Amino acid sequence: MHEVFEPILHALNERDRARVEAAFAAVEYSTEPVSEAQAPALQDAILRRSVADMLHAVGRELVAAGPYTWTSGYRDDIAARLAATGTAVLAESDRAVLTLVLVYSVAMARAEGKLDADTWMSPFIAPMEDLQRRTQVSKTALRESLERLRAAGLVRLASGPTYNGVKATGYIPGPQFHRLTKAARTRLQNRLILAAAPDSPLAAAIRARRGYTQEQD
Repeated sequence: MHEVFEPILHALNERDRARVEAAFAAVEYSTEPVSEAQAPALQDAILRRSVADMLHAVGRELVAAGPYTWTSGYRDDIAARLAATGTAVLAESDRAVLTLVLVYSVAMARAEGKLDADTWMSPFIAPMEDLQRRTQVSKTALRESLERLRAAGLVRLASGPTYNGVKATGYIPGPQFHRLTKAARTRLQNRLILAAAPDSPLAAAIRARRGYTQEQD
């Protein structure tokens, strides 16, 4: 392990140190969230704190991805700094396509009470036909964008019901959405509302809280 972690690990016995290092590696590098059964250090509050401290030292944060499951994501301050410098920011066309996937797979289902208000994962499919109908890009450009988003873990191809119960093959949010912190999930929800329903009372309330007008969205 890198020397930056030594102040965090030095007081641990050999067994606990190994467990903490294994849990750190698991939450950082596993595609899907890690259960506490897979990484026992995450079951223990003290050892879990050590995992969180290791992540914090490298600009990351321990994120609860569900009951007894954990992953990691960028600390909010680091994410803001990266966004401000344009680092690791999606191209405008990819952001537009990703927004459409989220509208069809998450926002519509949430509006009908089929999804928890705090989740950005969804079993509901965003059909290719609907994505194509709502974009002005060619089918080839849309597919290329979706392939880039799949490679980044932001969407995945799946078959299942749409939000209104029709069977379809299309896209759902990818595993990277597990890595959003609570603050990041809230920011994303607000931005999706502003994009999808800019004239709604909820959008007006979001703008009022954030102190700017519709023209600045």
